[in-house]
Amino acid sequence: MQFTVNGQQERYFKIRLAKDQPQYWVFSDVSALKGKTIKISYDGDVAGLSKIYQDDKIAGQDSLYQEYNRPQFHFTSRRGWINDPNGLVFYEGEYHLFYQHNPYEREWENMSWGHAVSKDLVHWDELPVALSPDKLGTMFSGSAVIDYDNTSGFGKPGKPAMVAAYTVDNPDREIQCIAYSLDKGRTWTKYSKNPVIDSKEKWNSRDTRDPRVFWYKPGKHWVMVLNERDGHSIYTSADLKEWKYESHTAGFWECPDLFELLVDGDKGKTKWVMYGASNTYMIGSFDGKVFKPESGKHYFSAGTIYAAQTYNNIPENDGRRIQIGWGRVAQPGMPFNNMMLLPTELTLRSTKNGVRLFSEPVKETAQLFERTQQWSNLKSGEANEKLKAFYDADRLRIKTTFKLSHATEAGLNLFAQRMVGYDMNFNMLNGMFYSPEDMTSMEISADIYIDKTSIEVFIDGGAYSYSMERKPDRNNKEGFHFWGNNIDIKNLEVFTVKSIWK
Repeated sequence: MQFTVNGQQERYFKIRLAKDQPQYWVFSDVSALKGKTIKISYDGDVAGLSKIYQDDKIAGQDSLYQEYNRPQFHFTSRRGWINDPNGLVFYEGEYHLFYQHNPYEREWENMSWGHAVSKDLVHWDELPVALSPDKLGTMFSGSAVIDYDNTSGFGKPGKPAMVAAYTVDNPDREIQCIAYSLDKGRTWTKYSKNPVIDSKEKWNSRDTRDPRVFWYKPGKHWVMVLNERDGHSIYTSADLKEWKYESHTAGFWECPDLFELLVDGDKGKTKWVMYGASNTYMIGSFDGKVFKPESGKHYFSAGTIYAAQTYNNIPENDGRRIQIGWGRVAQPGMPFNNMMLLPTELTLRSTKNGVRLFSEPVKETAQLFERTQQWSNLKSGEANEKLKAFYDADRLRIKTTFKLSHATEAGLNLFAQRMVGYDMNFNMLNGMFYSPEDMTSMEISADIYIDKTSIEVFIDGGAYSYSMERKPDRNNKEGFHFWGNNIDIKNLEVFTVKSIWK
């Protein structure tokens, strides 16, 4: 489908229109074209065109965010597919969340940058699509910065440019481009001399994507971490336009991130963390041009999470490293698909195995949860009985600490779905190796966030976390069920959860 205005292509995209009864409705926001005449051309079956209409509301507006499979405390788009978070940046009181987006179907296609903003990382307002496909190709992943010193020349007096670096994908290659905004990310101008990096021939590969840009203060230059072929390359720039290749760290695939963190909160001790799309990471040092690994690869999160990114431009008096990851969780029967996981704060802490990355939900999420019950020192049968009151909850938070003592394996299920399964003998936790900080305590704690279609679990204060699609066996009658031989439930707390959409 193509929209043209005054004979010029305004947008184009692939879409399969229903000839008869639609499965779901999607929309194309044309508010920026108010007062203009749009010509719509379509290469498919013309029967679908008869159902197109113009309105100030989208189809389904009255039930928006209340649909039966709509996550209630995780971000999802109004319509269409989402994947990688992009361009995470804080600016003038707003957290920006850009993301890979197909506005027109619930499947992957038409890669664009969707856009939402929040003042608290919890409640989100979805805005019009920020970057749409153009003659160079489709909009793949990237990042955003605020160019306070106007190194790029895109800014105006009193208006520093928000600059996005992104990959353009086309059948031949993947190239790196930039665009800028002077109105807090609401409208964008693509750089006329794009691309700024075209490295296919250098690597003999079209796998060159996902630019992660940040300001390196000691060197007073920009750094781009770019996934190229078998790992992450470092580029530097003075102006965000001209980039110089510096170094390469092999062993990563897609969606790089690189950042410095305090160790144990000590301002005199820092380390740099590099990771890729799968959330495996290395710890090391960085001099503005070369990352030198010292340990790894480690992992701190698993499950549905992929392509997580951390925020740029968090104020110094805050100083947190805040991450959002893509949750590869299907939303059955819905006109939207996939979700973002809870925003988490990343910290480096000393452990028995050395310095490791921890991840816990940001403090802003606390406003959503109200503790309604708390018990201590229960046997599993007693705990299961008390949890019966919550079988029908569509969203819930459960915090628990349990001790195995007589069991070598124990856990907590929800309608036969294993939310926590700890095998002390093999040190396995839901299929992944996990060794608690105190190797002989026999205790494990879990903070469990249950939404309509997903479950997120944070173990032992964020030492390890994982996420999964919520797939209860509705033929199973046991509901919440602690299992394991004679286990002790030392603590059990249940919280109700407010919707972020109300």
